[in-house]
Amino acid sequence: MALSLYVDTARWRAHQKSVLDQFPGLVPVCKGNGYGFGHERLADETIRFGSDTLAVGTTYEAARVKDWFSGDLLVLTPFRRGEEPVPLPDRVIRSVSSVDGVHALVGARVVIECMSSMKRHGVKEEELGQLHAAIEDIRLEGFALHLPLDRTDGSDAVEEVIAWMDRLRAARLPLHTMFVSHLKSEELARLQQQFPQTRFRARIGTRLWLGDHEATEYRGAVLDVTPVVKGDRFGYRQQKAASDGWLVVVAGGTSHGVGLEAPKALHGVMPRAKGVARAGLATVNRNLSPFVWAGKQRWFAEPPHMQVSILFVPSDTQEPRVGDELVAHLRHTTTQFDRLVDH
Repeated sequence: MALSLYVDTARWRAHQKSVLDQFPGLVPVCKGNGYGFGHERLADETIRFGSDTLAVGTTYEAARVKDWFSGDLLVLTPFRRGEEPVPLPDRVIRSVSSVDGVHALVGARVVIECMSSMKRHGVKEEELGQLHAAIEDIRLEGFALHLPLDRTDGSDAVEEVIAWMDRLRAARLPLHTMFVSHLKSEELARLQQQFPQTRFRARIGTRLWLGDHEATEYRGAVLDVTPVVKGDRFGYRQQKAASDGWLVVVAGGTSHGVGLEAPKALHGVMPRAKGVARAGLATVNRNLSPFVWAGKQRWFAEPPHMQVSILFVPSDTQEPRVGDELVAHLRHTTTQFDRLVDH
């Protein structure tokens, strides 16, 4: 009895191939919880489709993944002086976002991040002149641009990359490889056509692993079903049942990420109105669970427990049975499953 991640493996891999075909030379990204699949599984998939490089989030992730992937590992979190040293093989490439960081990595394989319109981290245009001397002591693997997902100001992602290519060229820095994130395939093709001497490598995680929503599905197994009538008390807080129905105990609790959500960027009136409605219902202990039964998302009977959730299913609905599995709409990047089932 578990919270399971079901993967339609043939469909999932067909989607991977479609992305690989659109982005030749792409660098798969495997960070955090491995997009819900785990680092080891994504390392296996990367080996299967033959990429020479795998990007991970941190040095700690690189230390774990190095035993599962024998190619190059690109660490995306930029190096900082004073960080805890982690023993890593020479095939690990460090991202660096400052001139000082480049000076500190003598002899290392390095990708230099440029400051994009994300304004997160990166070397600035006025610092490019200082890189000449600094890169003599490293093994430069290329430059990188991490681009925003949305462009509400109407700006063009390709033009932003071109502007940085022009700055790097004006500073007489090598342009043999440029790592980019969040470009469309046609945008990447435009860049490759304009700069044929440069190898553009797209770093892709979400689109590669999670781009086909129908290829994966979480399901929680029903562990117990208890009938209640209106007014019955139940649970840790001894709340009263609002009507007749069933208390359904299902696998999947806070330790799996159930009931935990990352903040979302809301656009438009309707999504904001739904957000206000959800917040209002939560103030009277009405929280919609991610579990679906008989075609509807069901309400939590009380806040989810560590490993299970208790749902309320009204009596006018088909009674769930122990062993049934309820589909759960969960966010891959915050979910930990008990088992993964390929089918």
